[in-house]
Amino acid sequence: MSAVRGALAGQVAIVTGAGRGIGHAVALALAREAATVVLAARTRQELAMAAATIRESGGTALAIPTDVTQDGAVEAMVEQAIAEFGRVDILVTAAGVASFGPVVGTKPSDWDAQLAVNLRAVMVSCRAVLPVMIRQHRGTIINIASVAAQRAIPGAAVYTATKAGVVGFSRVLAEELRAERVRVGVLVPGAVDTPLWDSIGSPPDRSRMLRPEDVARAAVLMAALPPGASLEELTLLPAGGIL
Repeated sequence: MSAVRGALAGQVAIVTGAGRGIGHAVALALAREAATVVLAARTRQELAMAAATIRESGGTALAIPTDVTQDGAVEAMVEQAIAEFGRVDILVTAAGVASFGPVVGTKPSDWDAQLAVNLRAVMVSCRAVLPVMIRQHRGTIINIASVAAQRAIPGAAVYTATKAGVVGFSRVLAEELRAERVRVGVLVPGAVDTPLWDSIGSPPDRSRMLRPEDVARAAVLMAALPPGASLEELTLLPAGGIL
């Protein structure tokens, strides 16, 4: 994905939500830069296919079926990655769900999945890799947020709250870890053409959206910067602007 091949050689990356959409594209892009990739998601078949694609291209991949809403499952996934490869250099939290509609038409229980996957799971995943990254005095965390965190989009109040939470959490975590030489960045894309839209009626024009590969390229840029630099917040929009 980048101009320099093998920019991440020797590094081990964990990608959540790696079975489809942005996470899948990020996992493949990191592997093309010679990172060893640990793929985490609930979808066993999609994970296996992604891992096979990486291996067929000469890369190294480990698929670990993981429900990121379960703290123990996330911790076990990270422990397995360390047991297998001895280190974790990169974490990309790309698992996400969305449901849109006015607040008045929803019940609090309708919000739980988005809060669990989009926000709490990001926080838990970050916390799970911190001990190994701090021991290494090296690591890059990239949390995938959304432009919804920056712009009020009617019908997206809960989704916006989760993504704004990711931005705020990432900013504070970056400050807490600066002395440990662990970088924390947040990637803020506009609308991306992923399966997330499949179940949503009357979405924006998907042909005008970003591609998952666009977001993956930005993630590689953030991960491949020299240790002395940190790209802590990157907004990526379709050429036509916010849809």
